[in-house]
This record gives sequence, structure tokens and C-alpha cells, in this order.
Amino acid sequence: MFGKGMMKKLQAMQQQVEETKAKLNNIKLIGEAMEGKVRVEVNGNSVITDIQVKEDLPKDEMIDLIIVAANRAIEQAERTKEMEMAQSAKGLIPGM
Repeated sequence: MFGKGMMKKLQAMQQQVEETKAKLNNIKLIGEAMEGKVRVEVNGNSVITDIQVKEDLPKDEMIDLIIVAANRAIEQAERTKEMEMAQSAKGLIPGM
């Protein structure tokens, strides 16, 4: 079914994916709300690593702003992850 060449390519691709995931752990992306008063930092794997609130805000407003900032940071992380994964797949998958 699979030749040795195909198995080697699959193994190389798996290794490349693991290396890319490790690299993404070191990439920091920031989402902000209310002109930077609420800031959420995520890594390239969309894991929240820090939340900062620079002002006393009503609880409901603070929660809403944290959600906005987190979603912005996660969107950036997803775009970054897609680009990194596509880059790592180049040369391993024909047509990429």
C-alpha cells in the first residue's frame, strides 16, 4: 500500500509538524480591547499565557473586553499557525 518512500515522507512530515508546534509555543501574539486597557497574550498554539487589565472596570465590562481581546489574539494565533504549518509542509507535499 505505502512504499518506503511514502513512509519516510509521512515520518518527515510528522516530525516537521512537531517542530512547528514547538516553534509556535514560543510565538507571542496579543489581542487588545478598549485601546489597550485590556490585553490578552497567547502563544502560536492559541494557549492564553497572560491577561492584563490596566484600569478598574465594572466586572461585566471587564469580562466582555477580555473576551474581545482573547478572540482577537486567538484569531492572530490561528492565522500564524496556518502559515507556519503551510510553510513546514512545503516540499513534503506535492503542489504546496
